Amino acid sequence: MKNQFKTLAEFISVFNNEEACREYFEKARFAQGEYCPHCKHDKIMHFADGKRYRCFSCKKDFTIKTGTLFGESKISLQKWFIAIYLLTVTKKGISSISLSEQVGVSQKTAWFMDMRIREALKQNKGKLFGIVEVDETYTGGKEKNKHWNKRTKHTQGRSTKTKIAVMGLFQRGGEVRTIVVGDVKVSTIENNIIANVEKGSKVYTDDFLSYAKLNQHFEHGVVKHGKFEYVRGDVHSNNAESFWALFKRGYHGIYHTMSKKHLQRYVDEFAFRFNNREVEMQDLFTSVVQKVSNSDKMGYKKLVA
Repeated sequence: MKNQFKTLAEFISVFNNEEACREYFEKARFAQGEYCPHCKHDKIMHFADGKRYRCFSCKKDFTIKTGTLFGESKISLQKWFIAIYLLTVTKKGISSISLSEQVGVSQKTAWFMDMRIREALKQNKGKLFGIVEVDETYTGGKEKNKHWNKRTKHTQGRSTKTKIAVMGLFQRGGEVRTIVVGDVKVSTIENNIIANVEKGSKVYTDDFLSYAKLNQHFEHGVVKHGKFEYVRGDVHSNNAESFWALFKRGYHGIYHTMSKKHLQRYVDEFAFRFNNREVEMQDLFTSVVQKVSNSDKMGYKKLVA
């Protein structure tokens, strides 16, 4: 697909009607050849209306949305495309309330659309390498903002009594990997780093005790934040902290809260945008559309169960 748009105005011009969106999605979905979503047979018939297809093998009919994250959604592709655009190009994300106003659907529908798009933004599974900064952040309400009789004691610092921890692994010159974890114990921290970082890499962290034994597995550099040390040569975690600052601005300024159940989808969203921040708008949009077309449908009942 050629680069057809670089600005919002050009995006709207390209996808100015439903047929243009359908043709674009058809090319994205069948980029490697046409197939039936029911039986994967590679010979299908196109109906004259341009909206339906029939498999020559299983004889089942389907639409361009069948077997994708869109499912059999009655929402137009044009509205789906606008939602994908807004979620992937806005640095701090977009709330379901704002999305509903921009797209012209209910807040409930916008939230469901957001979640299905996030499902397509899952992170890569390959290991990071080279110099990898590791740091963690926490989400959840601050005790000082709660009424005095609803506060929980001993939740300061890295406690996970009332907060959820998110680990971040940042390859310098590469991508970020974000993982929601149940706790920040030594075993949890070590296992996630070993699973996501190549042997022989350098791992830089702060002086949190859960990182203390990493030198058994990697060349481990430490900056002692407890002693107000933040940089020592090339040993620092500044890139990690910059990402968390962006994440927190989105968390507090856009979403306000993120449920534990869906938190991994939210951090996947932020990691995806960060990892693709240098990618041209057209290429990024096409990439997400292809991910959506290759992902299984997600039902609303399953999502909210």
